[in-house]
Amino acid sequence: MWKDDDELFALMKLRLFPAVVGDILDTMGLLHQFLSPGIRALRSDMVVCGRAMPVLETNCFAASEPEGKLELSRKPFGLLFEALDDLKQHEVYVATGCAPQFALWGGLMTTRAQHLKAAGAVLDGYSRDTPEVLEAGFPVFSYGGYAQDQGARGKVVDYRVAVEINGVRVEPGDIVFGDLDGVLVIPRAAEHEAISKALEKASTENKVRDAIRAGMGTVEAFNTFGVM
Repeated sequence: MWKDDDELFALMKLRLFPAVVGDILDTMGLLHQFLSPGIRALRSDMVVCGRAMPVLETNCFAASEPEGKLELSRKPFGLLFEALDDLKQHEVYVATGCAPQFALWGGLMTTRAQHLKAAGAVLDGYSRDTPEVLEAGFPVFSYGGYAQDQGARGKVVDYRVAVEINGVRVEPGDIVFGDLDGVLVIPRAAEHEAISKALEKASTENKVRDAIRAGMGTVEAFNTFGVM
């Protein structure tokens, strides 16, 4: 039904939404794939759909700690700029690992990510420069706007590594699919089955919707179509 990621993500954005794919993952035994409900779209019409590029953050107490044992201790922002520059087309910058005390994303990062044709940013924390991000139209999902900078408070310590967000494992290359109702992680090993079945379910739900509009009761609709 699709030959590459260009077609896959276009198809998902046109015909699917996270809720229906999440329902399918439930039937596959993957019951914990939605990220925290606190991670929300900055604007209600934003949709993120792409492959995860996980980024691991940590809290710190200064931009540089000269007595630190690692070079990262003396490097402001840690590996943040390297991680950002490593974004590829269709990838989603997924950051986690630190207490939510500062912004993990901002306007200049948005500009760079758009140039690299990335698909969006999903942050287990705050973002800032919200008017600039909204003007750019780049899909950003976060706890909301908070202007405090991470420069003196946080560092990126690794990227393109598996991370955990609220009990959900996110591996490089997993599909990240989010809208107003939340952000779903689709494991790469399950994506073909999950998306194929979700397309079938979405088509059936349209038939159910038409039947209910025509007066069919919900009990009869569920018994007839098997979905609700």
